[in-house]
Amino acid sequence: MKKNKIFKVIGVMAGISGVALSGILLESRREMKDISITEYEIADDKIAEAADIVIISDLHNHDFGDDNRNLIEKIDDLKPDMIFAAGDMIMGKARCSTDTAAHLIKSLGVRYPLYIGRGNHELRADCYRDRYGDIWERIYDGTKEYAHWLINDSIYLDRYNITISGLDISPRYYKRFMLAPMSVDYIEQLLGPANDDSYNIMLAHNPDYFPLYSAYGADLSIAGHVHGGMIILPVAGGLLSPMVRFFPRYYKGLYEYDNRQMIVSAGLGNHTLKLRVNNRPEIIRLRLKPAGGSKLEKK
Repeated sequence: MKKNKIFKVIGVMAGISGVALSGILLESRREMKDISITEYEIADDKIAEAADIVIISDLHNHDFGDDNRNLIEKIDDLKPDMIFAAGDMIMGKARCSTDTAAHLIKSLGVRYPLYIGRGNHELRADCYRDRYGDIWERIYDGTKEYAHWLINDSIYLDRYNITISGLDISPRYYKRFMLAPMSVDYIEQLLGPANDDSYNIMLAHNPDYFPLYSAYGADLSIAGHVHGGMIILPVAGGLLSPMVRFFPRYYKGLYEYDNRQMIVSAGLGNHTLKLRVNNRPEIIRLRLKPAGGSKLEKK
């Protein structure tokens, strides 16, 4: 009798777990089709003229309608002055197509100035060509006429007095289960010294090194990579990062360190574990403006 009761309890628990998992998967599937828009406003005395910026990240070849029509329409509705893409537009897998990412980059690039920093998926496709073939070559060569790929490079926009940099770090800083030490000197070796006279924006895919980005001189760091932690729990926050660390410190939103800011996008797509709960795909609308109001505001 006791064994029968144990088996019944196990059966009930398995049934409950199955129902819960089914619910999570259904909710994730629903959310993956529903794009959210988050708005921020930052004022700084270095900024010469106001600019409306759209930020996207971590597309991972995801489609929102035919040829990403729904995504493009939402961005068009925001009428940005420029677009920042914080990496991982592609899926870094052997023989994986780059068509979805390339089409979106081209579609946005003919409409707006588009600045792209590489994520770990573009990075590894470039660094390990024996494994990934010509994925990086295809996405870069097919889109370089439409977008500014900032690969340890910077561009200065005189109209706004902003410098946009794309930080491209070694693959060792994306290892799973661990956070490799990094130094400010390493960032300076890659990008050169920060321009203290302009407002410095750094496209830095991995948010884990935010204090170092700030110490380097990035007034605003823009990151993604964490996909919002996939499942966002009340109070506790994002559950799991792609680097297989639970409850990542920086998972989604606007953060501040030493009077400098970082915006972390929850991204648009997923890879490997395709889960999003309480964490819809995200477009960010950022308004930069000259100082005169609050330094930092979420609208």
